[in-house]
Amino acid sequence: MIEVKNLSKHYGEKRAVDNISFSVKEGEILGFLGPNGAGKSTTMNILTGYISSTSGNALINGVDILENPAKAKAQIGYLPEIPPLYLDMTVKEYLNFIYDLKKCKLNRENHLKEICGLVKITDVYNRIIKNLSKGYKQRVGLAQALVGNPPVLILYEPTVGLDPKQIIEIRSLIKKLGEKHTVILSSHILSEVQAVCDRIVIINRGRIAADDTAENLSKSITNDHKLIARIDGPRDEVVKLIRTINGVVKVVADMERENGVYDYEIEAVEGTDIRRELFKRLASRNWPLLGLKSTELTLEDIFLKITMGEGIEIKTQKPKEETAPTEEPANDETNGDENKNANVNDGGAN
Repeated sequence: MIEVKNLSKHYGEKRAVDNISFSVKEGEILGFLGPNGAGKSTTMNILTGYISSTSGNALINGVDILENPAKAKAQIGYLPEIPPLYLDMTVKEYLNFIYDLKKCKLNRENHLKEICGLVKITDVYNRIIKNLSKGYKQRVGLAQALVGNPPVLILYEPTVGLDPKQIIEIRSLIKKLGEKHTVILSSHILSEVQAVCDRIVIINRGRIAADDTAENLSKSITNDHKLIARIDGPRDEVVKLIRTINGVVKVVADMERENGVYDYEIEAVEGTDIRRELFKRLASRNWPLLGLKSTELTLEDIFLKITMGEGIEIKTQKPKEETAPTEEPANDETNGDENKNANVNDGGAN
């Protein structure tokens, strides 16, 4: 659905994006991450047609965004970090304007009613946008991206300004949208990306540093995949019992956490899942399992290890045979913000 081939963007001698390639399948939710100044905003602005690339191609459903921008943009719903709202319009006026701007052919009343129900803005439909809270403005921005039911959604910080309840609702909505749309989600809230996305792409210093699922990235970075089990039972007997489980390599009992309750660090053969068998055996002895967690890296751990100069680079594309790129210009994110503020009728994707 989305294909990026050898994409580069240079500002003079500075490389904001340096020969990156990745693709997004139909119905996939891709998390696109990177530290400030990594080239993330530049890449997304190229994908949505706000700026042109120096070289390479960005294809939306097989259509090159530079060669046929009108056709490519018609397939994109875009929510920038700062939604392109006309503050003096009511929500109704604004969404009807976007409907006409996109030349939408769906039934107007039913389509807009469905979108408002999805993003939960029905109760503010007749209110002026400038009088809405930041969270509601963000929802209106998401609504405009959904007008026309585009097959591709590109969402930049979709939960900014929302309260915890609203964040959970938008996460659920994005998961639901992923059933019928191809979604690129960029967010600095890494737990959100990990909860929603099928795959993660991390860009660092203009290049793709990682491209895989969070689970596979964790396995690539470290082989330390242990379970920590908190069990209420006789310490020595619990250790002996766990050691009899097929696949267990090592068991270490930690300090007593409560009266008669210990944490046990359990290491198993790679690829072996002992959780169900562990539960069954403890239950047969009537020893309560009070907690179970994995020591696998979180997405935040993975992101920091890849981007904080620890020499870790995990990617699916072949590296270029040339010297390392110079550091990206400091104004990369600034340029992205300026483009994101453009009005919806400037020819950019909506």
